[in-house]
Formats: sequence, structure tokens, C-alpha cells
Amino acid sequence: MVSESEFVALTDRVLAAVGAAIDASGEDLDWSENDGVLTVECPDGSRLIVNRHVPNRELWVAARSGGFHFRSDGARWVDTRGGEELGVALARLLQQQAGATIELDALPA
Repeated sequence: MVSESEFVALTDRVLAAVGAAIDASGEDLDWSENDGVLTVECPDGSRLIVNRHVPNRELWVAARSGGFHFRSDGARWVDTRGGEELGVALARLLQQQAGATIELDALPA
């Protein structure tokens, strides 16, 4: 298991990559990141939230359709229940919730 400081540094890079992908998409989405919590404001007023959960060394996603937990396997972030990769899940959730097309290629793991 990685140390807490390594996990925080890694998840900072993941959240920055998600924000950069949203910015690069040209979609009209506002987002902010504060202390390990990335919040995406959707046009309908809903939010999609990605936050780190340090005790479990996971990234948690809260969307209108539900909550998801992702754990790094060293190469990618994988949903602990369904096995979906984080970037794929976020792209799907942002499409469903915000109608936005975001390219989220390999996120740091």
C-alpha cells in the first residue's frame, strides 16, 4: 500500500487531469478543486463530485445516478464493484448528467 503522502500526490494529479480534460473539451462546464474534492457544476444545477478517500486509498465519485468507489491497481483506477475504469466511468457519467463529451484517457494510477 502506498503511503498517505504518495496517495495524496497521486490523487492530486488525477484530479488535475480530470479538470484539464474538462477545460480542453470546450464544453461549458464549471469545475473547481479544493483539498482533494473536485466538483463539476452541471447545466441543470446538479453536481458530479470526485473526491479522495485517504483511509481506503480510493477515489469516490458521487453522481446523480449513484456513488462509485475506485481503487488503483497500479496501472489504472478500477471500480471496486463493477470493474469499470475511472476515466470511462467519468466520461459516461458526465455525458448522462451534463450532456458533455469529455475525453478522459489514461488517468495517473
